[in-house]
Amino acid sequence: QVQLVESGGGLVQAGGSLRLSCAASGGTFSNYGMGWFRQTPGEEREFVAAISRSGLRTYYADSVKGRFTISRGNAENTVTLQMNSLKPEDTAVYFCAADRQWSSGSYSMRGEYDYWGQGTQVTVSS
Repeated sequence: QVQLVESGGGLVQAGGSLRLSCAASGGTFSNYGMGWFRQTPGEEREFVAAISRSGLRTYYADSVKGRFTISRGNAENTVTLQMNSLKPEDTAVYFCAADRQWSSGSYSMRGEYDYWGQGTQVTVSS
């Protein structure tokens, strides 16, 4: 059983930056592909970014490409999401997730992820 705890959310002005972190415990971290998703009230949870087990492959939603960067430290059991040039439409609760069967064909599918954190709120003011 893997436990995931996100941190780093908060309130920032448009154009600013935030760095989200997700700390994992309870499993062999390098066995899991990792993803970040976000959700606003009344909407479905949507894919933001994903990273392979080794960290060599990364994927992004079109809406964040060029502004967000996902990375991981397998020795530290952490995955981070660096968010730059934030926009009000980036406001959401952000979740990290772990997938034991992660692949390049399923990284954006929330149903494929086995474990989820509790989420951290990101609010971008205009």
